[in-house]
Amino acid sequence: MKNMIIASTSTIHGSGYLAYILPELKQFFSGIHQIVFIPYARPSGLTYDEYTAVVQKAFAEIDIEITGIHTFDNPIQALKEAKGIFVGGGNTFKLVTELYNQNLISIIKEVVENGTKYFGTSAGSNICGPTMKTTNDMPIVYPPNFDTLGLIRFNINPHYLDPDPSSKHKGETRETRIKEFHIYNDTPVLGLREGSWLLVKDNTITLKGNITARWFVQNKEAVELECGDLIL
Repeated sequence: MKNMIIASTSTIHGSGYLAYILPELKQFFSGIHQIVFIPYARPSGLTYDEYTAVVQKAFAEIDIEITGIHTFDNPIQALKEAKGIFVGGGNTFKLVTELYNQNLISIIKEVVENGTKYFGTSAGSNICGPTMKTTNDMPIVYPPNFDTLGLIRFNINPHYLDPDPSSKHKGETRETRIKEFHIYNDTPVLGLREGSWLLVKDNTITLKGNITARWFVQNKEAVELECGDLIL
Protein backbone atom coordinates (compact mmCIF):
# COMPACT_ATOMS: atom_id res chain seq x y z
CA MET A 1 0.00 0.00 0.00
CA LYS A 2 1.92 3.04 -1.26
CA ASN A 3 1.51 6.33 0.60
CA MET A 4 3.42 9.14 -1.05
CA ILE A 5 3.56 12.87 -1.57
CA ILE A 6 5.55 13.82 -4.67
CA ALA A 7 6.07 17.59 -4.75
CA SER A 8 7.54 19.78 -7.46
CA THR A 9 9.55 21.92 -5.05
CA SER A 10 10.43 22.50 -1.41
CA THR A 11 10.06 26.27 -1.56
CA ILE A 12 7.71 28.55 -3.46
CA HIS A 13 8.34 32.23 -4.08
CA GLY A 14 7.79 34.38 -1.01
CA SER A 15 7.54 31.44 1.37
CA GLY A 16 9.86 29.59 3.73
CA TYR A 17 11.24 26.09 3.29
CA LEU A 18 8.30 23.61 3.02
CA ALA A 19 5.94 26.25 4.45
CA TYR A 20 3.38 25.91 1.67
CA ILE A 21 2.99 22.16 2.17
CA LEU A 22 3.47 21.76 5.95
CA PRO A 23 -0.30 21.53 6.68
CA GLU A 24 -0.53 18.66 4.18
CA LEU A 25 2.56 16.99 5.68
CA LYS A 26 1.13 17.26 9.19
CA GLN A 27 -1.91 15.29 8.09
CA PHE A 28 0.09 12.90 5.90
CA PHE A 29 2.54 11.97 8.67
CA SER A 30 -0.10 11.93 11.42
CA GLY A 31 0.94 9.58 14.22
CA ILE A 32 4.56 9.46 13.03
CA HIS A 33 7.06 11.30 15.23
CA GLN A 34 10.32 10.56 13.46
CA ILE A 35 11.26 10.21 9.80
CA VAL A 36 14.50 9.50 7.96
CA PHE A 37 15.82 12.26 5.72
CA ILE A 38 18.00 11.49 2.70
CA PRO A 39 20.18 14.57 1.95
CA TYR A 40 22.27 13.07 -0.87
CA ALA A 41 21.03 15.56 -3.48
CA ARG A 42 22.27 18.35 -1.25
CA PRO A 43 22.13 21.87 -2.70
CA SER A 44 25.41 23.60 -3.50
CA GLY A 45 27.48 24.65 -0.52
CA LEU A 46 25.63 22.66 2.16
CA THR A 47 27.03 19.68 4.02
CA TYR A 48 24.70 16.78 4.78
CA ASP A 49 24.50 17.99 8.39
CA GLU A 50 23.64 21.55 7.33
CA TYR A 51 20.99 20.37 4.88
CA THR A 52 19.49 18.12 7.53
CA ALA A 53 19.38 21.03 9.98
CA VAL A 54 17.26 23.03 7.50
CA VAL A 55 14.81 20.14 7.27
CA GLN A 56 14.79 19.62 11.04
CA LYS A 57 13.80 23.26 11.58
CA ALA A 58 10.87 22.99 9.17
CA PHE A 59 9.52 19.70 10.49
CA ALA A 60 9.84 20.88 14.11
CA GLU A 61 6.84 23.11 13.35
CA ILE A 62 4.70 19.98 12.99
CA ASP A 63 6.41 18.12 15.86
CA ILE A 64 8.29 15.61 13.73
CA GLU A 65 11.90 14.70 14.42
CA ILE A 66 14.26 14.36 11.44
CA THR A 67 17.31 12.10 11.37
CA GLY A 68 19.70 12.20 8.45
CA ILE A 69 20.38 8.81 6.90
CA HIS A 70 24.10 9.64 6.77
CA THR A 71 24.22 9.44 10.57
CA PHE A 72 23.20 5.78 10.76
CA ASP A 73 25.79 3.01 10.95
CA ASN A 74 23.42 0.80 8.94
CA PRO A 75 21.36 2.92 6.50
CA ILE A 76 19.57 -0.11 5.06
CA GLN A 77 18.33 -1.19 8.47
CA ALA A 78 17.33 2.39 9.24
CA LEU A 79 15.12 2.44 6.15
CA LYS A 80 13.60 -0.93 7.02
CA GLU A 81 12.62 0.42 10.44
CA ALA A 82 11.51 3.89 9.29
CA LYS A 83 7.87 4.93 9.42
CA GLY A 84 8.50 7.77 6.99
CA ILE A 85 11.15 8.86 4.48
CA PHE A 86 11.85 12.29 3.03
CA VAL A 87 14.15 12.69 0.01
CA GLY A 88 15.03 16.32 -0.55
CA GLY A 89 15.93 18.32 -3.61
CA GLY A 90 19.23 19.32 -5.10
CA ASN A 91 20.97 17.58 -7.98
CA THR A 92 19.34 14.38 -9.23
CA PHE A 93 22.58 12.98 -10.67
CA LYS A 94 24.26 13.36 -7.27
CA LEU A 95 21.28 11.82 -5.49
CA VAL A 96 20.98 8.79 -7.76
CA THR A 97 24.73 8.17 -7.74
CA GLU A 98 24.80 8.06 -3.95
CA LEU A 99 21.68 5.89 -3.70
CA TYR A 100 23.32 3.34 -5.98
CA ASN A 101 26.64 3.57 -4.14
CA GLN A 102 24.86 2.88 -0.85
CA ASN A 103 22.69 0.09 -2.38
CA LEU A 104 19.53 1.93 -1.33
CA ILE A 105 17.44 2.03 -4.52
CA SER A 106 15.91 -1.42 -4.07
CA ILE A 107 15.34 -1.06 -0.33
CA ILE A 108 13.52 2.29 -0.69
CA LYS A 109 11.30 0.78 -3.36
CA GLU A 110 10.60 -2.25 -1.18
CA VAL A 111 9.68 -0.39 2.00
CA VAL A 112 7.52 2.20 0.22
CA GLU A 113 5.62 -0.52 -1.63
CA ASN A 114 5.04 -2.12 1.77
CA GLY A 115 3.56 1.04 3.29
CA THR A 116 6.39 3.26 4.57
CA LYS A 117 5.32 6.84 3.88
CA TYR A 118 7.42 8.70 1.33
CA PHE A 119 7.77 12.42 0.72
CA GLY A 120 9.92 13.76 -2.10
CA THR A 121 10.65 17.22 -3.47
CA SER A 122 12.40 18.13 -6.73
CA ALA A 123 15.21 15.54 -7.11
CA GLY A 124 13.39 13.41 -4.55
CA SER A 125 10.39 13.50 -6.88
CA ASN A 126 12.42 12.85 -10.02
CA ILE A 127 13.44 9.45 -8.67
CA CYS A 128 9.86 8.24 -8.12
CA GLY A 129 9.35 7.42 -11.80
CA PRO A 130 10.93 4.65 -13.87
CA THR A 131 13.96 6.80 -14.76
CA MET A 132 15.61 10.11 -13.96
CA LYS A 133 15.81 11.07 -17.65
CA THR A 134 13.45 14.06 -17.35
CA THR A 135 15.42 15.87 -14.67
CA ASN A 136 16.39 19.50 -15.25
CA ASP A 137 19.77 19.07 -13.57
CA MET A 138 23.27 19.09 -15.03
CA PRO A 139 25.15 15.76 -14.96
CA ILE A 140 27.77 16.82 -12.42
CA VAL A 141 28.45 13.16 -11.60
CA TYR A 142 27.73 9.97 -13.52
CA PRO A 143 25.37 7.50 -11.79
CA PRO A 144 25.73 3.75 -12.44
CA ASN A 145 22.25 3.73 -13.95
CA PHE A 146 19.46 6.14 -14.94
CA ASP A 147 16.80 3.71 -13.66
CA THR A 148 15.17 4.90 -10.45
CA LEU A 149 12.45 3.75 -8.04
CA GLY A 150 9.62 3.06 -10.49
CA LEU A 151 7.01 3.67 -7.80
CA ILE A 152 4.82 5.42 -10.37
CA ARG A 153 4.52 4.51 -14.05
CA PHE A 154 5.43 7.94 -15.43
CA ASN A 155 8.36 10.31 -15.13
CA ILE A 156 8.26 13.63 -13.32
CA ASN A 157 9.57 16.92 -14.64
CA PRO A 158 9.56 19.13 -11.54
CA HIS A 159 9.70 22.94 -11.62
CA TYR A 160 7.90 22.77 -14.95
CA LEU A 161 7.95 26.14 -16.72
CA ASP A 162 5.66 27.38 -19.46
CA PRO A 163 7.07 29.31 -22.43
CA ASP A 164 7.10 33.08 -21.88
CA PRO A 165 5.77 34.71 -25.07
CA SER A 166 7.37 38.04 -24.11
CA SER A 167 10.84 36.55 -23.60
CA LYS A 168 13.63 37.15 -26.12
CA HIS A 169 15.23 33.85 -25.17
CA LYS A 170 15.20 31.54 -28.20
CA GLY A 171 16.52 28.36 -26.58
CA GLU A 172 14.58 25.17 -26.02
CA THR A 173 11.48 25.31 -23.85
CA ARG A 174 10.75 22.67 -21.24
CA GLU A 175 8.01 21.30 -23.49
CA THR A 176 10.50 20.99 -26.36
CA ARG A 177 12.89 18.99 -24.22
CA ILE A 178 10.14 16.62 -23.07
CA LYS A 179 9.11 16.08 -26.68
CA GLU A 180 12.75 15.27 -27.48
CA PHE A 181 12.65 12.70 -24.68
CA HIS A 182 9.60 11.15 -26.35
CA ILE A 183 11.45 10.67 -29.62
CA TYR A 184 13.42 7.90 -27.92
CA ASN A 185 11.28 6.94 -24.90
CA ASP A 186 7.60 6.06 -24.47
CA THR A 187 7.29 6.74 -20.72
CA PRO A 188 4.64 9.42 -20.05
CA VAL A 189 5.90 12.61 -18.38
CA LEU A 190 4.12 14.90 -15.93
CA GLY A 191 5.24 18.53 -15.95
CA LEU A 192 4.72 19.44 -12.31
CA ARG A 193 4.59 23.18 -11.70
CA GLU A 194 5.92 24.72 -8.50
CA GLY A 195 3.37 24.61 -5.71
CA SER A 196 1.72 21.44 -6.97
CA TRP A 197 2.15 17.88 -5.78
CA LEU A 198 0.85 14.36 -6.21
CA LEU A 199 -0.88 12.37 -3.51
CA VAL A 200 -0.32 8.66 -4.09
CA LYS A 201 -2.52 6.15 -2.29
CA ASP A 202 -1.58 2.71 -3.58
CA ASN A 203 -2.45 2.93 -7.30
CA THR A 204 -4.57 6.09 -7.02
CA ILE A 205 -2.67 9.26 -7.92
CA THR A 206 -4.31 12.66 -7.44
CA LEU A 207 -3.02 16.07 -8.48
CA LYS A 208 -3.09 18.51 -5.56
CA GLY A 209 -2.19 22.12 -4.90
CA ASN A 210 -4.65 24.22 -6.97
CA ILE A 211 -2.20 24.48 -9.87
CA THR A 212 -2.57 22.66 -13.17
CA ALA A 213 0.02 20.19 -14.41
CA ARG A 214 0.98 19.32 -17.97
CA TRP A 215 0.68 15.70 -19.14
CA PHE A 216 2.83 14.46 -22.01
CA VAL A 217 2.34 11.17 -23.84
CA GLN A 218 4.41 10.05 -26.80
CA ASN A 219 2.87 10.99 -30.18
CA LYS A 220 -0.03 12.89 -28.57
CA GLU A 221 -0.79 16.51 -27.81
CA ALA A 222 0.03 17.59 -24.26
CA VAL A 223 -2.98 18.23 -22.02
CA GLU A 224 -3.61 20.22 -18.85
CA LEU A 225 -4.61 18.37 -15.69
CA GLU A 226 -6.64 20.16 -13.05
CA CYS A 227 -6.28 19.96 -9.28
CA GLY A 228 -8.20 16.92 -8.11
CA ASP A 229 -7.72 15.02 -11.37
CA LEU A 230 -6.74 11.38 -11.11
CA ILE A 231 -3.71 10.30 -13.13
CA LEU A 232 -4.40 6.86 -14.57
